Amino acid sequence: MKLALIGAVIVAALGGLLFGFDTAVISGTTDWLKKEFGLSDFSLGFTVASALIGTILGSLAVGKPSDKFGRRGVLFVLAVFYFVSGIGCALAWDWWSFMIFRFLGGLAVGGASVVSPMYIAEISPARFRGRLVAITQFNIVLGVLLAYLSNYVIGSLNLGANECRWMFGVMAAPATVFFILLFFTPQSPRWLIARGRVDEARGVLRMCGSDTGNLEEEIRDIQSSLDLRHHSLQEPFLCARYRKPILLAVAIAMFNQLSGINAVVYYTKHIFEMAGYASADALLQSVIVGFVNLICTMTALSVIDHFGRKKLMIIGSIGYILSLGAVAFAFFKIQGADAALKNHLITEVARNGVVGTYGIMLLVSLVLFIVSHAAGQGTVIWVFISEIFPNRVRARGQALGSFTHWFMAAAISWTFPMIAAASGWMTFAFYALCCVGQFVWVLTVMPETKGISLEKIQKELGIE
Repeated sequence: MKLALIGAVIVAALGGLLFGFDTAVISGTTDWLKKEFGLSDFSLGFTVASALIGTILGSLAVGKPSDKFGRRGVLFVLAVFYFVSGIGCALAWDWWSFMIFRFLGGLAVGGASVVSPMYIAEISPARFRGRLVAITQFNIVLGVLLAYLSNYVIGSLNLGANECRWMFGVMAAPATVFFILLFFTPQSPRWLIARGRVDEARGVLRMCGSDTGNLEEEIRDIQSSLDLRHHSLQEPFLCARYRKPILLAVAIAMFNQLSGINAVVYYTKHIFEMAGYASADALLQSVIVGFVNLICTMTALSVIDHFGRKKLMIIGSIGYILSLGAVAFAFFKIQGADAALKNHLITEVARNGVVGTYGIMLLVSLVLFIVSHAAGQGTVIWVFISEIFPNRVRARGQALGSFTHWFMAAAISWTFPMIAAASGWMTFAFYALCCVGQFVWVLTVMPETKGISLEKIQKELGIE
């Protein structure tokens, strides 16, 4: 694997790190937000989801600019959005200003979820593509862990009323690094060929490596897949020709969020507090969950090109069902004990014993859930979506997959505080049921894409 390729991948994947940080940093600030801006459960859910509304629009809007200005050009703009969002949230003077800056961060997250994995897929040889695109997911998870760690460290410094503002503001530092390093990365060779800049594309392929070792053959394959004599880069996307990859992308993205993963990421501290943990302990549990996510993502990243996408999804689906079932059961017992205490059916001591026992079960089950996510959906989703669309519509296909993912994320994140307040165990039981649906879909519908060039995947899906 060439050094230039590794460098370009790492820089592009920094968009994923900022994506993860921005997504998770709010998990340690939900109590502050309620107090600072006087929010109800409904308005808290909307505040958390505000970034996701931006993410939905960002993922939709970024496809055409990526085709027009190139993948790298769009990443520059996203880096600026991340920087302004971090500083703006830290200095927000009222709820509306906070919402605007969180929305801007959401635009950056949505754009990065499209452009970073797409760019990496387009510069990577097929034999390395799975693990290299999965570096985006690794960086997302690293960003989540860094957000949890940052929140925990800042929370322990006793900074008073400005504590949570610092939690948001630190994102400006990695955003600056990301912007500077982008100057040293090349454009996507497939985008260059689509724009007729074949000599530049040849140079990038020489620098980053090719599938066959024969640069001219690979350039011909890319030109053939584009087939610009019979297809336009502006041709309709939502049509019968692309039905199969569209349905695959929408399905995997919907199942990703119906597992409840973003509810866990956004409300980790809140979930542990619901189970009876103190605030500081809940922040520490969040760090544990984030660390496990990172380790397991690293493991899955190293084997995705060996085992393939489908096997990892099967393993992850089984883990989802078992862990979410256990989380639902733990909450059922804890909430039953709380109700019994309220009705004077048990003593405080008895209630604390139940909460202690099933609180541990909850932590173990959530860790298993994160392991399952990292082993399956977390590692596979962005790799799979970046592979299944033809070169000429990949930006729009990636945008559709990301849009579906973030639309579902917004729905889950907005509704979770209200639904969980009514019945935590039923919420997680519903997520477990959705994961049964994913398991069936993986077994019966999902194709394997490991080790196949992007151009051959197009042919295997029957797209001319």
